[in-house]
Amino acid sequence: MLTDFQATGTNAASPISLTIHRGEGMVLLGMDWKAGQPPADFAGFAIQYREPGTAFFKTVRNRIGFPGQLVPAAGIRTTEAPIQKFRWVHFPFDADLQGDYLYRITPMFMDAEGRLSAGEPQEAALALKRETIPGKLNVAFTRGYVSSQAFVRNFTDGGSITTLVPPDAEEGLDFVPTHAQADRALSWMGFEARAETLSLLEQAKESGAEVRAIVYDLNLPEVVERLEKLGAKLRIIIDDSNPGDGHGRPNSPETKAANRLVASAGAANVKRQHMANLQHHKSIAIRGGGMNTVVYGSTNHSWRGFYVQSNNSLIVHGETAVADYFTAFDSYFDAGRAADFRNSPSAGRWHDLGLPGIDAKVAFSPHADAAGRLEEIGADIDRAGSSVIFSLAFLGQMTRGPIGPALGRALEKPDMHVMGIADGRVEADNLGLTVINPDGRKRLVRAAALTGNVPPPFLTEPSGLAGADGNKRGTRMHHKFIVLDFDTPDARVYLGSYNFSEPADDDNGENLVLVRNRTVATSYMIEALRMYDHYVFRVASGEHEGPAKPLELKPPPQAGAAAWFERDWTDPVRARDRLLFGRSG
Repeated sequence: MLTDFQATGTNAASPISLTIHRGEGMVLLGMDWKAGQPPADFAGFAIQYREPGTAFFKTVRNRIGFPGQLVPAAGIRTTEAPIQKFRWVHFPFDADLQGDYLYRITPMFMDAEGRLSAGEPQEAALALKRETIPGKLNVAFTRGYVSSQAFVRNFTDGGSITTLVPPDAEEGLDFVPTHAQADRALSWMGFEARAETLSLLEQAKESGAEVRAIVYDLNLPEVVERLEKLGAKLRIIIDDSNPGDGHGRPNSPETKAANRLVASAGAANVKRQHMANLQHHKSIAIRGGGMNTVVYGSTNHSWRGFYVQSNNSLIVHGETAVADYFTAFDSYFDAGRAADFRNSPSAGRWHDLGLPGIDAKVAFSPHADAAGRLEEIGADIDRAGSSVIFSLAFLGQMTRGPIGPALGRALEKPDMHVMGIADGRVEADNLGLTVINPDGRKRLVRAAALTGNVPPPFLTEPSGLAGADGNKRGTRMHHKFIVLDFDTPDARVYLGSYNFSEPADDDNGENLVLVRNRTVATSYMIEALRMYDHYVFRVASGEHEGPAKPLELKPPPQAGAAAWFERDWTDPVRARDRLLFGRSG
């Protein structure tokens, strides 16, 4: 089977099945054993891929090896140290190439002397494509990998994290990176979300388009400079909440940026605002000169938003989407208080994004009580039939509304696969990570533990600049999205600036987008899964005292012992995970 979002292997002679799920510059490889359990000598999967237009396969490397196996800095080829997992998220070196990426997954076996041999491989090919759905919409993520092995191995030899990103947001507008590989590192960290945002602003300037923007954090010079170049073509709303210690201070980066934009765009085109609490949008719309584009999502226009946190942007192309945004913008701009916007036509309903063949719509907050979205989303979570997969910042806020309880009810359903991560408050001034496992367990770990106890052979990672924004928020994961039933024709995803909380519904300026589309839902599912996998072993490592035990692959067991894959069949939750991602739907 081959679709825009999935491809499956067709080699009947191979003992394994393969499903490739398409992501944004990445793929999720789901493997399974076709009949019964694997034999005891099954040692894992070798992963290879062939880029479009090439005739040779590259081999994915493993960071861990068998006991006594030397692990070089670059890792070990999976033909020599197989992957002992039934799913794997892979980032091709150059994901922008046109054409199909061919993946070859080979089951590897180990004899009693420790020698590896290859079984019959499974292959499948899938095009990644530059745009998620060309001409209509594109999903774009930041890398969110400051706290990662890839960042440590690629960029720490050029300088510390504070030579790339200012340690304090107050320095943001004046900060100049001194890292030896600054350009390459920032491009890698900001990933597609950064590239799309900067490119759109440059295109708007070249085409003479009208630009509307509503922003929360704004301390990134490369964004402010591009906004300045738009002159009077720009109208912008900038948050001014918390005048004592937040954006509303006279010397905050947002105030300084606003003053610069008043000089370039004119005072009549710049407004400070916080609705009843926050003006929390991170949105841009461009109209004219052949452009009709809106950017929604969670990505703040700040150093942390692009380069430290895990964030997403949804870029929508279409006249209807832009017209509705421009109308909503004017309603915000004209509003003297939150009640003024609540009474506007923009706040009272969903607005269809007008994308041919795609069921997608947006809602703008703050809503009137009768038009709130929280109960509707909670009910939709209750209707989910196969899976609820998420990345949610500030989960603690959701326990006071319908979303937290709805997630709890989903966790109690025996056939529902619920998993994700969220930032949750652990102590008064120390935000940690909440990992919610498909077995219903919730693990809360302090932020400091996520980097201080990484098991060998992994290297110590940067802290992620916890507290660098000046108010003790050590947020690494800033996504706000929930994916429901990604593996069914009714796949859907909720996303935006919206925190799925009562303040997001009632008080803040927000955008909430609902897309019913398997290609889009699959992209967000993979992002949630790679974040989950990225942190789950870090959480486990942080739950014990003393040095972490080195990670090693497991050779075939002695008589009576369990194989490395045993729990993937005997544990019903792990078995469900294997089937959900490893079999096509």
